Amino acid sequence: MHDIGQRKQDHLDLCSTDEVAFRERTNLLECVQLVHQSLPELALEDIDLGVELFGKRLRAPIIIASMTGGNEAAAEVNQALSAIAEARGYGFGLGSQRAMQRSPESAWTYEVRSHAPTALLLGNVGIVQARDTPTDDVAKLVADVGADALCLHMNPAQEMIQPGGDRNFRGCVEAFARFAKDLPVPVLAKETGNGISRQVAGRLRQAGVSAIDVSGAGGTSWVGVETLRAEGRTRTMGEGLWDWGIPTAAAVAYAHQAGHRVIATGGMARGLDIARAIALGADAAGFARPVLMAYKAGGAEAATAFLEDVERELATVMLLLGARRLQDLRTTPRVITGELQDWLR
Repeated sequence: MHDIGQRKQDHLDLCSTDEVAFRERTNLLECVQLVHQSLPELALEDIDLGVELFGKRLRAPIIIASMTGGNEAAAEVNQALSAIAEARGYGFGLGSQRAMQRSPESAWTYEVRSHAPTALLLGNVGIVQARDTPTDDVAKLVADVGADALCLHMNPAQEMIQPGGDRNFRGCVEAFARFAKDLPVPVLAKETGNGISRQVAGRLRQAGVSAIDVSGAGGTSWVGVETLRAEGRTRTMGEGLWDWGIPTAAAVAYAHQAGHRVIATGGMARGLDIARAIALGADAAGFARPVLMAYKAGGAEAATAFLEDVERELATVMLLLGARRLQDLRTTPRVITGELQDWLR
């Protein structure tokens, strides 16, 4: 059995660098060209970045996305970044609670409610693990951290490269249907860096799931993370599949077209990315590795400054489009170019 605490530490260390980024594939948000308006008839103070999500009002459409948990270093990151989410009016996502499920003594590393008493908080359990777990036990994992909603994450590509990873992905659609029906909080289907296809978006909707975090290709490659931890022939296979996945931009459009609330994660780096994602159908955007890298480089002050810059750029882009509210971005003129055209056909 591979030590889950050490794996969490490996993940945290690797994701503090650019070493695990996609190598050639981008998230294709650069293919969404928003059309400048020289007469916006707005003042900056008119711009409203607010959005309602899972019963909470966010001051800006930003979620500090799922990253970590399970050891002391993870606890420090969770506490510091959740406090930023509370102060700035963002959402906050916990990393996989698998460590907490296996080792209840690690539960304290996921406890952030004292640092973020009112923030939107997303729990996180792998759908493969949840499939084999009674609904009441999963509900307890949600209740123990005080989460407002639960991400059930899908990561078959990561698991296939991960030393000791899961190899059986049967029964997950049925599990999604069970949890969507029986859990007392909303359920989000969350990918882990490889994006959502039209087919999966449709199957999830039919199963009763109404929200997706697309976690598309173009940001952190979790195949890449596990490749750097693997050895021998598995490492060779991981090198070949490093850039596997559906780009974030395409995944957002697919999930929106299927009728989901959508969180755009996967290579989100700036305010313009959020505007482009919302234009394609997203409701909010998730930032993970860039926030972690800023925090590791300069603490909470640097992470806050990074997110403030993202907000300021988003508000500026909205002004330049004549978009007073986020929903106005859905109808703003845009030009879809390049490879994204092919994905959306």
